[in-house]
Amino acid sequence: MIPRRRLHRAVFSLAALYNACWGLYAALDPQWLFRFAGMPPLNHPAIFACLGMVVGVYAILYAEVARAPERGFLLAAVGLLGKLLGPIGLAALLATGQWPPRSAVLCLTNDLIWWVPFGVYLHDAWPFFVRQWRAPPEGDLAELRGGSPSRRGAHHAP
Repeated sequence: MIPRRRLHRAVFSLAALYNACWGLYAALDPQWLFRFAGMPPLNHPAIFACLGMVVGVYAILYAEVARAPERGFLLAAVGLLGKLLGPIGLAALLATGQWPPRSAVLCLTNDLIWWVPFGVYLHDAWPFFVRQWRAPPEGDLAELRGGSPSRRGAHHAP
């Protein structure tokens, strides 16, 4: 069993809930960040709504990590990668003056607050990931021998 299993399940359950809510809100009100940060409204708000949908889809992945933390390393790694790349992009916008400092709320809530819990999870999940990576996936050996045990007796159309 993964260390801190309850903690990881709670963190990824919260991440799933947060992403679902944030994604839905961004899709329904794609101008909210621009109003909040005092920026001009987007000419094409569907772009930000699409970002909301992508963030919302991550809720499904985080829910799966919460359900089976021993098997969620890659899902969480992709999530953390996005949470690292987002602030890099925002930093470029802030450094060039294209976006005001108030827009940093986007990365504070979507990215920065998750770095430590995701990092701790990846540290704890790493040994499980390595073991699973080295072991052949279930069913592969049976298929190499002529079919998986669960499919014996099944008739397939040519």
